[in-house]
Amino acid sequence: MSSLDALKQYTTVVADTGNFKQMAQFAPRDATTNPSLILKAVQQDDYRHILEDAVAAHKNEPLDAIVDQVLVRFGREILKTVPGRVSTEVDARLSFDTAASIARAMSIVELYEQAGIGRERVLIKLASTWEGIQAARALEHEGIHCNLTLLFSFCQAVACGEAGAQLISPFVGRIYDWYKKSAGAQWDEAANAGVNDPGVKSVARIYTYYKHYGIDTEVMGASFRNVGQILALAGCDLLTISPELLAQLQAMNDAVQRRLDPTLAVAAPCKAVSYNEASFRFALNEDAMATEKLAEGIRAFAADAIKLDHLIESIS
Repeated sequence: MSSLDALKQYTTVVADTGNFKQMAQFAPRDATTNPSLILKAVQQDDYRHILEDAVAAHKNEPLDAIVDQVLVRFGREILKTVPGRVSTEVDARLSFDTAASIARAMSIVELYEQAGIGRERVLIKLASTWEGIQAARALEHEGIHCNLTLLFSFCQAVACGEAGAQLISPFVGRIYDWYKKSAGAQWDEAANAGVNDPGVKSVARIYTYYKHYGIDTEVMGASFRNVGQILALAGCDLLTISPELLAQLQAMNDAVQRRLDPTLAVAAPCKAVSYNEASFRFALNEDAMATEKLAEGIRAFAADAIKLDHLIESIS
């Protein structure tokens, strides 16, 4: 049995890519996309036609509507490969606008439904800002399920759980990156690997808290730098993994030990916390890593959204 198959005994494996032709070999249940992955995909010959067809069919529509058509067309193709759900992201430039995020999410879901795909197969990705979390709260009330992304801190996770979000994506690798860079020459890779990795520890804390208090929100570790981080989170509800790391896991035959277990989480000591807007913003501000990585992530996704806009305009 490969390490990938062994991992699937404990955790739902999700493909983190827009490359739907590549993902089938790993048999993931779900798939996630983001603006950067879609931008990368549409510049490949195999996928360029999706962009061109969407632009040609909707050239008289507003730019944001064409963008959503492109995203949904990728999502539709992905859903032909995976049996579960696809995550489609709302424009990162709306990360601080609750009303606009809700409107854009509803537009995306409507496009899926027009194509005969039920909303139960779609997760709307939103940045884990206060505004994004409140958008998710409203959308969940409408039966539109959400994936809260760019999540780096415990306070973000707690607020997402309180909002009733379907799923969160805490970013393991980017947390690791920040602590490694911050430590500089003092960084000890061996001492900060596996279960001691700061990104792994963050996800384990969130998982334990959710299971301890019976919070239904699913935890999906994301943004991995190596297979060690993935295996250290075996047992997490879901893990979204790049094709490169999926291939490594498929080629390995190492035994996989369950690291996260709901039974153990229920028994673990946990203190309940709650956040309103003011306390959330203060807690996030107190976490330098989370504040910096959230801002950086939004900037990066927004920059790639702009590049996708320009690419569409160039062929309109």
